Order: sequence, then C-alpha cells, then structure tokens
Amino acid sequence: MTHYYVANMPGAYARTATQVLTNVTQRYIELLADNGLAEACRLQPAQVSGLNVMGGKVTHKAVAEAHGMKWEAPKL
Repeated sequence: MTHYYVANMPGAYARTATQVLTNVTQRYIELLADNGLAEACRLQPAQVSGLNVMGGKVTHKAVAEAHGMKWEAPKL
C-alpha cells in the first residue's frame, strides 16, 4: 500500500476547486437570498451551525471559546 499526499490541492487546481465549492454552497446561498436568515434557518436547521456572529454577539460556541469571548445562542 502506498500513501501519497499532495499539499494544497485546491491551490494547484484553483478553478476546479472554485467550481466544486460553488456547486456545494450555492443552494445555501439561494436559500438565504430567497428567504432571509431567520426563515432559512427554520427551513434548514443546519444553517444555524454556520452562524458565527449575529447582531454583534458571538453565536457559535466553539468560536467564542477559542477567542475567550462570551457565547450567546442566536435569536432567530
């Protein structure tokens, strides 16, 4: 068995990496654009885990802990 590691594949294939990322994230962006943040989070609860800051408050617990800041649950 051979293990092979190539560092920074997205950098080596920037156009392809951008296309793949766009294909994966586009549906979430459309959901936000079409419905607004609160409704998008209601329709797709997984969206909430992508919130880091809302209304000037850190709403992602791990981000708050990493920066020694107070965490508050998002108020949608």
